[in-house]
Amino acid sequence: MEQGMTTEENEKATRQISLRPFVLSDVDDFMVWASDDKVSKFCSWDTYTNKDDLLKYMKETVLPHPWFRAICVGGRPVGAISVILGSGNDRCRGELGYVLGSGYWGKGIVTAAVRLVVASIFMEVEGLERVEALVDVTNKASQRVLEKVGFHKEGVLRKY
Repeated sequence: MEQGMTTEENEKATRQISLRPFVLSDVDDFMVWASDDKVSKFCSWDTYTNKDDLLKYMKETVLPHPWFRAICVGGRPVGAISVILGSGNDRCRGELGYVLGSGYWGKGIVTAAVRLVVASIFMEVEGLERVEALVDVTNKASQRVLEKVGFHKEGVLRKY
């Protein structure tokens, strides 16, 4: 919970959360967190400095992805969440990933979004048995999000 935010304010913020597929017109909202070094620090991608590069990424990766959603507060994208589905022998697994604009950190938004995904993904994806997430060992906030939703730490992938 953000400092100075009451429990009631925190609960209200998390009730306003929804997930939806991205559209190209979300590019300006997406750019807010994609261009923030504090956000990309723990991500597998580098900070975006060019809107055209982000548009290309959205067209080639985000829009065709079967399970890539905008995390919305009041209908406006403030982050993203995805599940990358396995194939072959790994088709029973999905890897969860998420990112949130730094201005929304500490408000329970990602925790609520992960809960929404976990509540629906197993019903939506036939044969899915496991959802897992890889988190940087120094990203304690992200580890806490997953713990609150019921994920269990299984180990550390050294030199991963």
